[in-house]
Amino acid sequence: MEWLTEPFELAFQQRALIGGSLAAIALALVGTWVVIRGMTFLGDALVHGVVPGIALAILLDFNVLAGAAIAAAVMIFGISLVHRQTTFSEDTGIGLLFVGMLGLGVILISRTASYTGSLTAILFGDALGVTSSDIVILTIVAVITLVVSVLLYRPFLVLAFNEQKARLLGLKPRLAHGAMLVLITFVIVGSFQTVGTLLVFGLLVGPPATAALIVRRVPAIMATATLISVLSVAVGLIISFHANTSGSATMAVVPIVLFFIVLTVRSVVERTRRASVAASAG
Repeated sequence: MEWLTEPFELAFQQRALIGGSLAAIALALVGTWVVIRGMTFLGDALVHGVVPGIALAILLDFNVLAGAAIAAAVMIFGISLVHRQTTFSEDTGIGLLFVGMLGLGVILISRTASYTGSLTAILFGDALGVTSSDIVILTIVAVITLVVSVLLYRPFLVLAFNEQKARLLGLKPRLAHGAMLVLITFVIVGSFQTVGTLLVFGLLVGPPATAALIVRRVPAIMATATLISVLSVAVGLIISFHANTSGSATMAVVPIVLFFIVLTVRSVVERTRRASVAASAG
């Protein structure tokens, strides 16, 4: 039992657990829509797209959350512009800005005196450096994400499965899509300081994808994804404490490993069931 409690004896370790759990809840909720809607590539691009805004905030000494939000807004506008002004699919704009924004971010960071340290902090976060003010911000992010997910549940749900039906029902799919993008961006910006811009993607996609293998209904996927996400944070911090590894990276890897474990178990169960049915029929 001490093996489980020892990693959380000190105040900064407790803040890491609380902050990581709050980020995990918000990421699991919005990640459910990302997975169901098939917006994984866009989610990954947004995660990388905030890097130049953060770098610019460090260089000009203003709030990094504001910098990240501005960069995300620029990226969403750029993707929309490429899609509207050309015959290319939306994925083309995402791919172009994915590389461009990340490259620009690294170029800007390279202008700082502490280039390596700044880059590491932005990309991989500092789970053990969570402050009380970070927890307040993450609490606000988690609450707003939950409220918006409840209020816009029906438009988001219909949009995720049938955009044409959403239009026929008068649910304004374009507006719902915009609201979903804003929510995804909001959660990514609010969470990157805890788990890093690159590693936030593990908690954004891993738990909902794993949950979707276990349950079918969207509310059940959200609830299961939230449980998996919070568990991943706790397990990740415990492993990182005993194995002396990066807390943020370990938290992000746990749900990915869990996904493949569940996928393997489900595959074995389905094969066994089919073999049993075939044997009974024979």
